[in-house]
Amino acid sequence: MKILITTLTAFGLLVATLSAQPPQKPLAKKLLPIIDMHLHADRANAQGPPPIAICAPFPYWPDRDPRAPSLDYVMTFLKKPVCKKPLWSPMTDQELMTQSLDILERRNIVAVASGELDVVEKWKQSKPDRIIPALSFNVNDGVPVEKLRQWVKEGKIAVFGEMGDQYRGVTPDDPAYEPYLGLAEELDIPIGIHIGPGPPGVAYFGPETKNYRARMHSPLSLEEPLMRHPKLRVYVMHAGWPMIDDMVAMLYAHPQLYVDVGIIVYAFPRAEFYRYLQRLIEAGFGRRVMFGSDQMVWPQAIEKAIESIEAAPFLTAEQKRDIFYNNAARFLRLNKDGKIN
Repeated sequence: MKILITTLTAFGLLVATLSAQPPQKPLAKKLLPIIDMHLHADRANAQGPPPIAICAPFPYWPDRDPRAPSLDYVMTFLKKPVCKKPLWSPMTDQELMTQSLDILERRNIVAVASGELDVVEKWKQSKPDRIIPALSFNVNDGVPVEKLRQWVKEGKIAVFGEMGDQYRGVTPDDPAYEPYLGLAEELDIPIGIHIGPGPPGVAYFGPETKNYRARMHSPLSLEEPLMRHPKLRVYVMHAGWPMIDDMVAMLYAHPQLYVDVGIIVYAFPRAEFYRYLQRLIEAGFGRRVMFGSDQMVWPQAIEKAIESIEAAPFLTAEQKRDIFYNNAARFLRLNKDGKIN
């Protein structure tokens, strides 16, 4: 999930003092591997001037007085969290990268890290064995298809996504998607598309998100693209929440389609996330649900996301391993060296 709140800077919010996070103790033994299909290699100010907060999980979604400026509502989430123990973001790019990569190393995680190309490259150079590079872009950004082809050939990109066009009111069945879907199918490059929740009230945040609509949560917008590109490897980020019936229908109709759990795994009320995940499992799609922390500027979110899956009372040990590793390894076609085939 990518929170687009450039209006924050214009209002010159004061930066609060961020208390240093206590050092993490090393784990007693090496843990089983995890593949994180949804991690952002971002700058510290990607979601607004740091430090900003997020609840893990939110106990409730605050209401908004329509008479009040939209910025007041944004402030509730980012500067005045409604939970007792929010996660606070690091102040600098270096802190964000170091803290995130340290958790990947300590928890034995390989992550599909998306973002701007130069930032992703820096993260990969720091921990080559922990980062699968992905490019985050929107179809109307004007990224040349041949430039993407070149970057794939050079090994700078292994995954397309997160593609967050939903924030701009563009769904995968829009003609603007076609050149990129065609390239992904041609090169056999996995592609992750944001279909599901953004921040509550995001359509009111500013001009960049004014075309966001709730109906765009439905993964049914993927159906015609999948039929036009039957060899495409695509996964739905955030699993199309809350459109569970549409998601189940799509997984049933298109056996090549996968999902990741995205932001709902740690930021949403636990009971709601569990109901959604359990429906996917009970409908028979446990082999196509992948772990994704959706870590943006809160490194601790990675471990909160892991904890949420580990604590799920309805998942067997085998199902947890499928979600944490096996499903993504199959989707990515990882070889014995951990490289994408």
